[in-house]
Amino acid sequence: MWKAMNETLKVIQRRRSIRAYRPEQIANQELEAILEAAIWAPSAMNQQKWHFTVIQNKDMLQRITDVAREVMKAGPERMAQRAASPDFSPFFHAPTVIVITGDSTGRFVRIDCSLAAQNIALAAESLNIGSCIMTSPELIFESEKGQELLEELGVPEGYAHVCTVALGYMDGERPPAKPRKKEVISYIRS
Repeated sequence: MWKAMNETLKVIQRRRSIRAYRPEQIANQELEAILEAAIWAPSAMNQQKWHFTVIQNKDMLQRITDVAREVMKAGPERMAQRAASPDFSPFFHAPTVIVITGDSTGRFVRIDCSLAAQNIALAAESLNIGSCIMTSPELIFESEKGQELLEELGVPEGYAHVCTVALGYMDGERPPAKPRKKEVISYIRS
């Protein structure tokens, strides 16, 4: 643990991937603050070649879930088992889902979108809102039906799924922190 921790460092250490959400929707003011944090993420040459699709419509989330179930049934055994559950939700029943897409021609767009996703997660945590950053929905949006959904969701032409962030108020306790590897750091000092 750091000896002198400001609020930002505390939020970074406190954030967890949340996989259980209460059904009530997050407040609009909180959502707008989270999205503002997203667009303030750094991007290569300040191109900002990202797009954020906020989904709070239960019918649309159910349609995405149906496509996910279909795609995952044909996948590896573990995925097929998860999709077969009657309670299956690729987004853990989060009431708000942000699909982050980026310009497919952008060389650094995956990094840019990932930085925006991290800003979303940290901003959410600072507001006591749970989040989970996921890349597995890429399987959903690579399918033919998933591509149709992206179009319906207003994703700009030429943009592809990078990651998705589930957001909502946590249902239950915050998961404990997993151990962190300290040996992954090397120093080259004078």
